[in-house]
Amino acid sequence: MNSAKLSNEPCRSTERGGSELIGQQPPIKPPNQGLLSRLPEHLLRSLFSRATTVQLKTDEVLFLAGDPGDGCYRVLDGLLKVAMTSQSNERILAFLGLGAIVGEMAVIDRLPRCASVVAVRPAILSFVSDADFREFGKEHPQVYEALVALLAARLRETDTTIATGTFLPPHGRVACTLLELAQKFGQDVGSGRIVIHQKIGQRDLAAMAGIARETVNRILSDWKRRKLISRASGYYWIENKAQLQNEAEV
Repeated sequence: MNSAKLSNEPCRSTERGGSELIGQQPPIKPPNQGLLSRLPEHLLRSLFSRATTVQLKTDEVLFLAGDPGDGCYRVLDGLLKVAMTSQSNERILAFLGLGAIVGEMAVIDRLPRCASVVAVRPAILSFVSDADFREFGKEHPQVYEALVALLAARLRETDTTIATGTFLPPHGRVACTLLELAQKFGQDVGSGRIVIHQKIGQRDLAAMAGIARETVNRILSDWKRRKLISRASGYYWIENKAQLQNEAEV
């Protein structure tokens, strides 16, 4: 497939995030990430029927915060991370896999990109331009009715995220991060055990939780001792989901 990114600027490289897919085993349920991901399937299918294909190599930047919002993407294969940076610090907002929609906010509000998106491993995406999105909206005005409800849901999620970062202690933030990764990339292997089918390093966990890597290391070591989690060949296993959920609520 040929890359069809409309910008004349080539994709840019950044530091590798250290996350890697294990096998081709399915997650607990298909990811449903982003505002447009929640649209009725027939509308989503119709919207991306006019899409072109984009390919990214590992560490290539899809777009940076502040770039013009020229369209949105749907992940067909691979893994991306959404991040914000300040000087040398990085805060990972999310990892996006199969089926996720990327960059939809910019085509809705027509403002510049609010975060950067980087390929953690080779990725294939379908791209719908801003012009095609607006033409689709004229043909299917019900898409805007659906977006009102979806934007309200996003605001509720934002409230939860703010509360997590404000009120939860460090171990609660790490627990929420692992549970979120399990929701997106986990597989129940029986007896209440869940394996997260991405190699997520401590640096990335710390960047998602918004705390120091050394703190994450201490928390994970304690949980391994208590048999809440384990790690094998670079992959985290949730050994006791109920107890981890309790940690997230403290």
